[in-house]
Amino acid sequence: MENKKTNKRTNTAKNKGNVKNNKNRNSNNTKNAKNTKNTKTKQKKKMSTRKKIVLVLLLIILIAGGVFAYKTYKNGGGLTGMLATAVGHDENTKKNLGEFRCLVLGISTDEEGALLTDTIMVASYNPNTQKATLLSIPRDTYTGNTPSRATAYEKINSVYSRHEDPQDVLDEVNEITGLDLKYYIIIKNEGFIKLVDAIGGVTFNVPIDMDYDDTSQDLHIHLKAGVQELDGDKAEQLVRFRHNNDGTSYPEEYGDNDTGRMRTQREFIMAVIQQTAKVENIFKLGQILEVAQENVLTNIDFNVAKDYIPYAVEFSTENLLTAVLPGENTNKNSSGTWIFVHDEDETAALIQELFYDRDLEQPTEEAGNTTGNETNSTGNTTGNQTSSSKVSKADIKLEILDGSGNSRNLQKVVDELESAGYEVYRTGTTNSTSKTTIINKKDAADTILENIQTILRVGTISNSQSSSSKADVTVVIGRDYK
Repeated sequence: MENKKTNKRTNTAKNKGNVKNNKNRNSNNTKNAKNTKNTKTKQKKKMSTRKKIVLVLLLIILIAGGVFAYKTYKNGGGLTGMLATAVGHDENTKKNLGEFRCLVLGISTDEEGALLTDTIMVASYNPNTQKATLLSIPRDTYTGNTPSRATAYEKINSVYSRHEDPQDVLDEVNEITGLDLKYYIIIKNEGFIKLVDAIGGVTFNVPIDMDYDDTSQDLHIHLKAGVQELDGDKAEQLVRFRHNNDGTSYPEEYGDNDTGRMRTQREFIMAVIQQTAKVENIFKLGQILEVAQENVLTNIDFNVAKDYIPYAVEFSTENLLTAVLPGENTNKNSSGTWIFVHDEDETAALIQELFYDRDLEQPTEEAGNTTGNETNSTGNTTGNQTSSSKVSKADIKLEILDGSGNSRNLQKVVDELESAGYEVYRTGTTNSTSKTTIINKKDAADTILENIQTILRVGTISNSQSSSSKADVTVVIGRDYK
């Protein structure tokens, strides 16, 4: 009996305990539910806050992107517009930029360790007209005052080696050209090689077979004529070549020895510009800049360079005009040293045409090939009109520029016109053009212009008066010339 009572009390106690535990569990469940609800509420609030932040950021990005896109559009659109906007330009920046000019020097080391400037060029670029110029200065150009007693030490290619000061060369070039150049770029041979390799090589048409060895400079040039891809080493061989081991060099119509080398250098630079501008080379910019930092010396301020770079990326070598300083080679001096003496009058006229009269000089592809009554930009007519001439055939000075891309055409045109009694005072190359154009620079008679047209069997006649030009008539040979 006592055991039953004890069991009953025990069961009652257990039941009370279970009820209490159940109450505690229910209480805990209620608390957990509340906590879960609170947690979910907090999470929802956090998610809502994050969404708001993301939306605000997206809105900011869209607004900024819209502003950037608008500015890019105002800056001309495309890659140029994007770059111009990225460096902080507006639509008026380019309008206020003048023509950029600088001296370009290619430095090599001779057998005695002297630093010689194998390449000397004046380069210019106008972002508003998208026209550029390369003027070669022959490395043997005399910088002294008495040519009859000239020495190799007075050639312009030795000026840099005296003090290794580019300002010395800059001063000499300014004295010769009359330009006021302030900037220079010096490229070491090693840097030139690395740059060509960095852009993946350059496809180029080597004009002739090249076979030359100079053990004193460890220079060995062995290239076959024809279109090929040149790596850095072969590119150096190309631009340093003057003549073969047997003494032969470029053909006369191309430009013998140093004249031919300068032409090859200019044309190779044009090829480098074209191929560096490839889209895939944008991803190699870091490597290219590293090569430049190690091997290029310049006094061009970054703030100056960044103003021109956005517009230079769309430059076409079709708008590049190239020329050589006019003058003659001579060794008529006491030492028998070969020097190049520039012609001061012709140099002044050439500088005027290259750097100041570019907009007036070049014909456009849209000029057509009509040869009748053609109206020029000034409203005058050429062709069948009657005109009073101040210049006779015997006194006409012709300038012949090859824009056909075929070097043989230049000599052929010169021969044809000189055989007809005309004086050809200057020849050169210019940007490629499909149509031959005969440009009246002074006041040549219509009959003279038509006679030239008849001799060449092709050509559009136009007027582009230039009082500073030494040429009376400029003939630009196009690809239509046969």
